[in-house]
Amino acid sequence: MKKEIKKDDWAVILDFLSHGHHGMERSQPVAQVLGEKYFSLLEVIVREGVTLKLEDRVYIGDAKRDKIKYIRSRIDFDDLTVAAKEELRDVLESMVRKNPKRFVEFFNKAGPITTRLHQIELLPGIGKRHLWAIINERKNKPFESFEDLKKRVPLLPDPEKVVIKRIMDELQDNKEKYRLFVPKMEKERRR
Repeated sequence: MKKEIKKDDWAVILDFLSHGHHGMERSQPVAQVLGEKYFSLLEVIVREGVTLKLEDRVYIGDAKRDKIKYIRSRIDFDDLTVAAKEELRDVLESMVRKNPKRFVEFFNKAGPITTRLHQIELLPGIGKRHLWAIINERKNKPFESFEDLKKRVPLLPDPEKVVIKRIMDELQDNKEKYRLFVPKMEKERRR
């Protein structure tokens, strides 16, 4: 059975190198990007004559691409340039703020992983007490926003920051056993 490859259709520019970087066969414009849906870290080849800025949103899906020629490869956090690493958290925060419903829905639907471990417990700073407070509150009524979550669950660490921290942890550690937001990805070349 062939495993479905999860692909992002849109990405945000973390770094743009107009002449490429050391280690490339030939000099060509390249960008390092973060996928919007699966948080894929990718290196893409940019079309000649196109200049990109940090945080530009670009189409990388399977249809005709206007700014991106092709996806060169999937990369690890360690492969990012210094500039891309510095930009990553800001881009991630912006993505979470633009689509809070997706992450609030995680708190509404997350379930157990094993008999002793729940998905919500994988979030930094959330233990059994917070877990049970969240589960009991969502039984009454689903959470509508991060603010609603903070209001209804006393002493809960800031849920938005907790989600961002978890995504950063998953991006930085490809060996993480349980993944909530960033699927475990194998490197792939050109598509």
